[in-house]
Amino acid sequence: MSDTTSTSSVLPTLVTTVTLRQLQDYRFEIGFGDEVPAIIGDEPPPLGSSTGPSPVQLLAAAVGNCLSDSLLFALRKFKQSPEPLSCELQAHVGRNAQGRNRVMRMQATLTLGVPAASLEHLDRVLATFEQFCTVTQSVAPAIPVQLIVRDSTGAELLNHLSLAST
Repeated sequence: MSDTTSTSSVLPTLVTTVTLRQLQDYRFEIGFGDEVPAIIGDEPPPLGSSTGPSPVQLLAAAVGNCLSDSLLFALRKFKQSPEPLSCELQAHVGRNAQGRNRVMRMQATLTLGVPAASLEHLDRVLATFEQFCTVTQSVAPAIPVQLIVRDSTGAELLNHLSLAST
């Protein structure tokens, strides 16, 4: 559920509410409001039973989905059709200095469904699309996100560390 509230006279803030309800042990029903079906989240063994995505998988899905949406939106602004897009996101989990599990880094590989040569304005899109990804720009200050974009032939079009912009 989303509500728009104003925190300043210039820019309204969008508030997104997600609700979690424990079902059993580490399994939670995750609700997104009336218009979006709930999902089940669960930890992998030995804590949970993997009956749904783990919090790390949900974080990775959010980053990958947002980057994919941003790339698609940017290309469609130029009336380009890159479909079908795909994205693989790897979240590397390790232990911090205190010995606690943390997402240490992520790698997002987006693949266009067509050859790069068939898309106009691709250089301009690749230079700017990630700046419009709300999730990656929010996560990147704490978790390095390596961003790779390939076309349908496998040609690497972009490979860099995503840096959050304000």
